[in-house]
Amino acid sequence: MTRARLGLAALAALGLAGCSMAGAKGDDAAPADGAIRADLYQCEGCEGALEADAASLANHAAMASAGEPGEPLHIDGTVYTADGKTPAASVVIYAYQTNAEGLYAGGKPGTEASRRHGRLRGWVKTGADGRYSFDTIKPAPYPDDTIPAHIHFTILEPGKRPYWIDDIVFDGEFGVTPEYRRSMTNKGGNGIVPATRDARGRWSVTRDIILERHPE
Repeated sequence: MTRARLGLAALAALGLAGCSMAGAKGDDAAPADGAIRADLYQCEGCEGALEADAASLANHAAMASAGEPGEPLHIDGTVYTADGKTPAASVVIYAYQTNAEGLYAGGKPGTEASRRHGRLRGWVKTGADGRYSFDTIKPAPYPDDTIPAHIHFTILEPGKRPYWIDDIVFDGEFGVTPEYRRSMTNKGGNGIVPATRDARGRWSVTRDIILERHPE
């Protein structure tokens, strides 16, 4: 099977569940300031956020084991309330991504999310300062090279239903074109982030998050 066919098969199996990339979610328009997003809870795959015991989570997690093929990547950021200024505590972030070959591979049979999202996934919970971080590997684009490499983020606020925000994508890399930029509506803040690499070869990105407004 060719790489392109393998990628298409993988996408078909996943049904692009939970994918917030442009085109996968359609032409959702950003709500006006203070408005509630019409598709806020239309989130296939977001049930993965509920799998972890929130009480036991820390503000840091490793998504990839030490032996995972790929280039190391550190993700950090601050979660803010809807005002964009106040740090938000006790917010669970569920992240998942492709591996260094662009596939959601190695999932376990325990739940649908674990089967479909692969082994590179994890959960964190913000502290009083709103901070969070993950250590993982830099994902690759899907084998058919249809969209940029990305990392999915699902948000679970205390007492609320989970929802997706714009994925992390890497500024200046494959697929992050002017057209792609115009298609983004900054759900949860800007997901297009620059990646820098240190002398040891580790990549780093910062993805700050602004929480959505919810129905009463």
